[in-house]
Amino acid sequence: MSRSQPTWSPVWLTCVLVGLAAVHTLAKEVPAVPQQVDVSPDKSTQQLSISWLGGAAATFDLLILRTELNETVFYETVSVSVNQASGRHQWTWTSVEPLECTSLSVRIRSRDGQTTSDWSSTETLESDIPSNAIYMFPQDRVVPVGSNTTFCCIVEKGKQLRTIKYDSTVMHPTPLSSRSYSVTAVNQTLSNRAGSNVVCRDTPEAKMNGAVVFVGYPPRPSDLVCETHDLTSAVCRWKGGRDTNLYGKRGTKYMLNNRQCIASSTEDKLEGCSETWWEGNWTLVAKNPLGQHVLTDAAELIHRVRPTAPENPTSVVTSWNATVRWGWKYDVYSSLALVCQAELTPKGDPAKPSQHTFSGLGLRSVTLLDLYPDEEYGVRVRCGAQHNFWKWGNWSETISFRTNTYAPDALDVWMWMNKNYPAQVLWKPLTPRQSHGPITDYEVTLWSSEENLQRTAHIPPDTSAELVNLTQITTLGSDKITATVVARNTGGESQPASVHIPLRLTDVEPRSVSRVFYTDGGFPLSWERDDNATGAYVVDWYNAVCSSLKNCPVGWIKLAAGNTSVSVESADFRPGVMYNISLYSSTSEAPELLQRWQGYIQELVPSSSVSLSTTQQDADILLAWGEIPLANRRGFLLGYNVYINNGTQLTLLANLSDPGSRNYTVKGLSEGSYKFTIKAYTSAGEDTGATASIMLEPYADWLILEIFASLGITSAFLLIGTIFCYKKRKWVKKAFYPDIPEPKLPGDWSRPQGPLDVKPSPHSLVHMVEKPEWDSSKETLVVIPEEDEDEERLGDDTDEPASLRYYNHVVDERPIRPRFPDSSASSASSMDSARTDVTYTGIQTSGSSLVFQPDPEGSSEVHQPPAHPSFCTGEGGGGGGGGYRPQMQSRAQNDDMGLASPEPSFEPQAASAGGYKPQSSWHFDSLEEAGESQNGLAPSLGSPTSIASTQFLLPDGDEQADERRQPAAAAAAWFTNLLSSTKP
Repeated sequence: MSRSQPTWSPVWLTCVLVGLAAVHTLAKEVPAVPQQVDVSPDKSTQQLSISWLGGAAATFDLLILRTELNETVFYETVSVSVNQASGRHQWTWTSVEPLECTSLSVRIRSRDGQTTSDWSSTETLESDIPSNAIYMFPQDRVVPVGSNTTFCCIVEKGKQLRTIKYDSTVMHPTPLSSRSYSVTAVNQTLSNRAGSNVVCRDTPEAKMNGAVVFVGYPPRPSDLVCETHDLTSAVCRWKGGRDTNLYGKRGTKYMLNNRQCIASSTEDKLEGCSETWWEGNWTLVAKNPLGQHVLTDAAELIHRVRPTAPENPTSVVTSWNATVRWGWKYDVYSSLALVCQAELTPKGDPAKPSQHTFSGLGLRSVTLLDLYPDEEYGVRVRCGAQHNFWKWGNWSETISFRTNTYAPDALDVWMWMNKNYPAQVLWKPLTPRQSHGPITDYEVTLWSSEENLQRTAHIPPDTSAELVNLTQITTLGSDKITATVVARNTGGESQPASVHIPLRLTDVEPRSVSRVFYTDGGFPLSWERDDNATGAYVVDWYNAVCSSLKNCPVGWIKLAAGNTSVSVESADFRPGVMYNISLYSSTSEAPELLQRWQGYIQELVPSSSVSLSTTQQDADILLAWGEIPLANRRGFLLGYNVYINNGTQLTLLANLSDPGSRNYTVKGLSEGSYKFTIKAYTSAGEDTGATASIMLEPYADWLILEIFASLGITSAFLLIGTIFCYKKRKWVKKAFYPDIPEPKLPGDWSRPQGPLDVKPSPHSLVHMVEKPEWDSSKETLVVIPEEDEDEERLGDDTDEPASLRYYNHVVDERPIRPRFPDSSASSASSMDSARTDVTYTGIQTSGSSLVFQPDPEGSSEVHQPPAHPSFCTGEGGGGGGGGYRPQMQSRAQNDDMGLASPEPSFEPQAASAGGYKPQSSWHFDSLEEAGESQNGLAPSLGSPTSIASTQFLLPDGDEQADERRQPAAAAAAWFTNLLSSTKP
């Protein structure tokens, strides 16, 4: 039997070799795992230093965990180089939380691109905080303003955190482990001087612990300057900059040229320190826990000399000068050229010090000139190097001194005259710098050169005016006196000052007084230049309402000759006060008044109102008011406004632009109550106004005048109408009242005609009888029995006028007042026969009588109607009516009917009413009726009249119409008599 041998293919052998080579290559490229990891904490800076051995890898992954909670705090890939001395890699990590807060675990692995090694073994930084107490970290930390700081609180084992507070702010904690909690203060501001407290408490025992944090700034000094005072040593100063808010052991430390410098505070908030020798170059280092700052300076000694302050200054004074002396601290100044400055301050005006500069070698005193006598001054001195001047040294202490007194300056004298007051000598009180010491008195001398008369008076020092009694110093032969005033003090007396006082000063006419307005702080005045004038001018002013010179002083200024303008200014000017400003020529003779002005520095509304009164004048109201006193005007019066006051509103009636107006008449008012207000006004406005009321009553005289005026006008019209009608009477008569032709009767009218004999009809005879039931003292008419009625009705033709039957009638007891006494004929009556003769009156027209003559050839037949039974009685006139009613003669009804036989017409009222009623008028309705009735009897005879009456008798039916025609008839009769002409 035979055995087979294995066969190796070359292909399989090649694959195996390549695979083995690849596995070997991969095994070589995997990084080595870091070994010997070491962790070293720096708790003050919260930094953790990590080192390890890691082979040739250049990058590593670092993982830091909170051990207990296994929370990642940091995981990054970092590049770390090898320390050639130790052969180890080292990297530093800064923790946000203090390292004491919790245990930390660190692991590292090597990285080569995307290839990493396994993690190293875990290295743990154990927390060594005891478990039986509560702790707060970090302690006493110093941080800059604006930083963020994390604090942690570690409570006892088995306890719970209660609160964490930053100052008074409650924080929100984050757990780091079972015992540790953290909070973070963000954007911290400046802490208190002693720092800010962070406090935590646990529960249930409420134990607490805390930490302090200091928040401030790093140092920032500036302006390092080194100088010398004694030309040997050096003093370096700098500005400390802003406050770092860190003090004590945390405060800023200074090093000057690498030597500890104890800084001291000097003037101007400078800090400095001294060195024994001048070195020329200086370096200052300022340092505190938050940082440091470096300053440098360099200079030569001679360029930095600053003398010290002069010592022990003294003074020697006179009236006008003072000498100030002092000493030096260092004798080296005796050979040093110095420049010194003395500052002089008057005690009376401390806001205006003056500085005087002096120079010299080793200067130790200066003299101050042009001082004022009897005035107190304060002075101080400082000096500096005259060559290579660096800075002024410090001021010496201030000393005070008073200069000696001296004779006063000459007074400014003026005079003042006014027609209301005596003449006065005025002078301006001297200021302290003019008086050169307290004034003891004034001496005033008045004298007249013409009469060599003199009077001297001593005036107290508080007086600036003296009254002048001109009659005691001069007579009528002088025209002026001279006043001289001298001021005295303990140092002597002033030079005399004089002014001439005229005995008679011509005043300016009021109309020539001009107004001047206050502008730019004064009253601008101007006047014409007088080329012949050689003297000066004086402008004075005073309150225009002065009651006395003491209450209102006079001010004045003197101007040189040739001036033509000035602005008058004074601190005494007050708003609302009028000032009189006068211009005088001041020569060797007495002053002469040239011009006067009046003005206000500010016009105000008047302080008082006018006194208003009201007076009724007919239908008008007169408003009258008085003048506002000058003291109350407070401005130039421009006029008055007149208002009508309805209680709630003022309505302007008139604006009176004349300040001199004192009254105003309000016209066209009706009856009633009125209230008026008058307001004076200036350029500043109106015053409060004066108000007065008045009740407008009906004006009786005016009504009478109106009546008389109406009567006069009416009479004038009537007179004019009468004159016109009289002048035009022919035309008026022709137009309105033509002549009526006279009637022509048939028969022979050429022979003279006798009077018409009218015989009474037998039927017309009546007797006056007494009626038993009436008053026996009164007469009545009774009917006389006549013949038969038939016989009466026959009516024979006779040459006598027909007689109408007349019945007795009731006699009216009222007095008979004839209306037309001249138009009726007399009635024949006989009281003895008791018969009544009844006549008939004719009608007069156009001023002529219409006379009826008996017709010889025939007679008119008159029809007598029978008497109505009610009109008469058998005896005594009894019956129902009790009286006679007149016959009713009716008018013709048409043209064919005549008046010869009228038919009686009676109305029931007429038949029943008692009493006789006379006819009030009688006239034809027309001329035609008059013509047609010429042949009839009735028209010619008219109406019957009674014995005692001249009135026509009309029927009752026409009574009212006749009464209405009475005024027209009377006027027509008057007008007819006026226009008619009398015919023979």
